[in-house]
Amino acid sequence: MTFSETITDWYRQNKRDLPWRKTTDPYKIWLSEIMLQQTRVEQGLPYYKEFVRAFPTVHDLAEATEEKVLKMWQGLGYYSRARNLHYTAKHIAFENNGKFPDSYKSLLKLKGVGDYTASAIASIAFKEASPVVDGNVYRVLARYFGIDTPINSARGIRYFKELAQELIDKTDPATYNQGIMEFGAIQCKPKSPVCGECPLNTSCVALKDQLVDKLPVKIRNTKIRHRYFNYLIIEDKDHTVLFQRKEKDIWQHLYEFPLIETEAPMTEDMVTTHPKFRKLIGDSRFQISLYNKDHIVHKLSHQHIFASFWVVSPRDGISDGILKSEIKAYPVPVLIANFVQEYEF
Repeated sequence: MTFSETITDWYRQNKRDLPWRKTTDPYKIWLSEIMLQQTRVEQGLPYYKEFVRAFPTVHDLAEATEEKVLKMWQGLGYYSRARNLHYTAKHIAFENNGKFPDSYKSLLKLKGVGDYTASAIASIAFKEASPVVDGNVYRVLARYFGIDTPINSARGIRYFKELAQELIDKTDPATYNQGIMEFGAIQCKPKSPVCGECPLNTSCVALKDQLVDKLPVKIRNTKIRHRYFNYLIIEDKDHTVLFQRKEKDIWQHLYEFPLIETEAPMTEDMVTTHPKFRKLIGDSRFQISLYNKDHIVHKLSHQHIFASFWVVSPRDGISDGILKSEIKAYPVPVLIANFVQEYEF
């Protein structure tokens, strides 16, 4: 059997039972692909099911508020995906009469849809022979063919895409594309791949040359940014204060407690004399205490957040806050959601 025939045959025997594999509806395929970007299937599956229940069609998603979409997305991370999802749903529903573009090139024009997602939708929903190239595919191809070109270099991206185009099964691109992704996910895994029971092991270059743990090659030049977040939990008996993040930054449009961001840890005196603190509290007398003795470290892909939660109780109470009983209705980052859970508002 050829490479593509082996992959397809393996997939038919080993594929996981997942709901988006039982449909050719471009809306549900698009939804699953956006959710599974940088997200494990096990984590994304319950979100997918909940979204399909809440928004069974692209029109339902388009008519929802962004706040509701973000709230339902809470915990998945990379929230720009949710904002782009909502934007694109409105575009398709209101400007395209609910009709999805039906080719790779036209799908690429949708906000939040890149090469991989466009290829996945085009092949699975519309049978176009457009190859998917994601992390799983890079790994399978690099190992099987013994390719040491960095997968995140311009040359590597172009080379792997061309190779994938040569290999794709033109008669059944949907099954082949899903097959090679699944093969990388559960057979040719990043760590502890199942080489002994692999149907490609007799011709795999990486296995023959003992390069399995060396491939694929990726250029690592990402510098981790450190940010210090000092959250002010301003509260009285029934109320607290939340603000929506408006800037083009992490967690855009999500809600959080008033924030003082610095480049280094803050002392209590530094917090209480900071202009933002004075603006929020005014001349009111207050009590303040640090809730967490050690920083809560929240790691994102290119930055680490070191969070401190300062509980502030103004003697004069709060005049324009929100009810504590309503705080869980707001879409918030996981860092804030975890604090809310632990603090027991």
